[in-house]
Amino acid sequence: MVFLTNEEASSSSAHRWNYDVFLSFRGEDTRKNFTGYLYEALYNQGFNIFIDKDLQKGEEISMELLKAIESSNGQLVLPIFYKVNPSEIRKQDGEFGIALAKHEENFKDDIEKVQRWRKTLSEAANLSGFHYNDSCVEFEFEFIQKVINKISTIKSNHMPLFVAQHLVGIDTRAQAIELLLDMESNDACMVGIYGLGGVGKTTVSKVVYNRITNLFEGSCFLENVREMSEKNSDKILLQKTLLSKILHGTNLNVYNISEGTNLIMERLHGKKVLLILDDVGDLKDVENLLGKYNWFAPGSRVIITTRNKQVLTSLGIDHRRIHKVEELRQCEARELFIKHAFQASKYGEDYSEFVEQIICYANGLPLALKIIGSDLCGKKIHEWKSALEKYKNIPHKNIQEILKISYDGLENFEKEIFLDIACFFKGYNKDDVANILDSCKLYPDYGIRKLIDKCLITLEYNVHLSMHDLLQQMGREITQQESEELQQRSRIWRYKDASELLTKNLGSNKIRGIMLCSPKPTKIALEANVFKGMKNLKFLIGNVHIGEALEYLPDELRVLEWCEFPLSLSSKCCLPRQLVVLKMSKSNIILENVVKQVFQYENLKMISLESCEFITKLPDLCCPNLEELDLYNCKNLIEVHESIGLLEKLKVRNLTDCSQLQILPSTLMLKSLKYLYLFGCSRLEKFPDIHPEMNCLRELDLRWSGIRELPSSLLYLTGLFHLSLFKSKLTNFQVGTNKS
Repeated sequence: MVFLTNEEASSSSAHRWNYDVFLSFRGEDTRKNFTGYLYEALYNQGFNIFIDKDLQKGEEISMELLKAIESSNGQLVLPIFYKVNPSEIRKQDGEFGIALAKHEENFKDDIEKVQRWRKTLSEAANLSGFHYNDSCVEFEFEFIQKVINKISTIKSNHMPLFVAQHLVGIDTRAQAIELLLDMESNDACMVGIYGLGGVGKTTVSKVVYNRITNLFEGSCFLENVREMSEKNSDKILLQKTLLSKILHGTNLNVYNISEGTNLIMERLHGKKVLLILDDVGDLKDVENLLGKYNWFAPGSRVIITTRNKQVLTSLGIDHRRIHKVEELRQCEARELFIKHAFQASKYGEDYSEFVEQIICYANGLPLALKIIGSDLCGKKIHEWKSALEKYKNIPHKNIQEILKISYDGLENFEKEIFLDIACFFKGYNKDDVANILDSCKLYPDYGIRKLIDKCLITLEYNVHLSMHDLLQQMGREITQQESEELQQRSRIWRYKDASELLTKNLGSNKIRGIMLCSPKPTKIALEANVFKGMKNLKFLIGNVHIGEALEYLPDELRVLEWCEFPLSLSSKCCLPRQLVVLKMSKSNIILENVVKQVFQYENLKMISLESCEFITKLPDLCCPNLEELDLYNCKNLIEVHESIGLLEKLKVRNLTDCSQLQILPSTLMLKSLKYLYLFGCSRLEKFPDIHPEMNCLRELDLRWSGIRELPSSLLYLTGLFHLSLFKSKLTNFQVGTNKS
């Protein structure tokens, strides 16, 4: 009898048992021939074998053997019927029955033990095994080789997966997956795991696989499904691997993908299986392997890992069984990095500052912590310092390659959206960016959702666009690699590069966006027509002082965001007609000079002119689709044009601390307005009439204002939720009276 042990891996490391195979036999009749040859063949194949050399014919199994067997997990029994007929053992007749009866006579004082023997022998005879007798045409060494091949296949199929050298925070993540698997239920179920590349999806799924694989009739962990699915030959190889692993090495020929899919469903539908498809790229990868993926036997479990949440949704996986693997917490990140960088749990104080900087740089991504930690292991302190500066400017190649896989799988317009966010719009309001990108015909409602599903960007508080720091660095590095010449790159986001480009007047039509943001107050000299050669420029963001008024802005410009612009735009220069966002806080802009009445600014959605002291009058802006108007702290603003009260799509109007404001439109018919702030408008005495259709207003702030009376039409504000009147000039709050 051959016992095969199945190793069980703990969460921290694969535990090695003392023996792979136990050879159990009786007496001397095969010890020096068949059993000896089998032992030697197994030994030569690298198996660690236990054999009770002292067990004599008719004796019981030694306590040593029993303890060795009991200490192992998931033993598989492979009976070998050597020169004995299995049917005689099953029926316990013939010569075997006679011998058993004689043996029974020797143990007549323990009838229960004999009955257990009979039952066990009958069960063993029913197990799938090997039969050899003198009538076999094959040689004995061929028979032994067949046994060895079978053992090798079984051991291979039940071998635990190697996980990683150092595991940190893996137990809680694995437990979360096991909870979703609901192992107590006999229903078949599918669980989805998604997350950023390098965040540990494969690692946690391997740990789960090792923990539960013994509970299934067959199990298979298919790695690199996305990569292997790029060629038809590799797709067929995946199918054959799946069949071979679960059917324990059964040789099945697969000639094409469709045939392989049907064969998988046909041969496996009756088995309780554990199947993990790791790193799935799209729905087709799963369909090629599982077909309709609804045929699994009761108790089966399927785990899909992917970078793209949409794959899991398309598979119809219950959203309650979809789990996102998050980055490591700071304490976990520190532990993982230290284990790789120092091969210990402690390190010298000299390294402390650099350790913290690297942990901050990696931002909880296990991939980065492992790669950088291994890179720096054994290096001197000055090498650490140099490496850290390099990482901040040039991403590690191995990290970049893993992260870039998700980017490479995007469509062209999705790549444009990703790069725009990475270079310019991280931290911006999602809706504002969607308006900008929509004007560029980039289909942001679809594209941004796609990037979120692929874990390339996230939404903070469901409002602001964000992304992992290393993904942002990857995106920016992609633009850096477009060309060594600045003017041949699509996006210029680094201050040093933007300053060189503009001061040397190197602009070209290749440039899509420029960010000229200095970390400290800076003044540079630019030619008045510096943007003349950048006809495709769409985003212009800056904060430096310019020594001369600009005379030209490209017509394609969508975003003009320039804090503390010291001089007004030249009277020759008007706002670009495609503009979506105008943000020029603390600037000297005079709207009458740049807003031309001959144009309709159809795309303009946001105007933010906070603390612009030169604005005295807000003219007719000619922007019917304006959604947000922010004039916070424009202390010299006196009058707002009548047309501003008719902007049907305006949602936010902020006139907070406009202390000189005296004149508002006589009537407000702002059908979409939700927020109106007049806090601190101390010279504003008259509040406009309200049109009956203006019923969306949620919040009205009149604190510290000079408003003396509210019109009776205020009652039309049926959606008003919050009205603030603290320190206003209203002496008696009664709507529509003439009392002071």
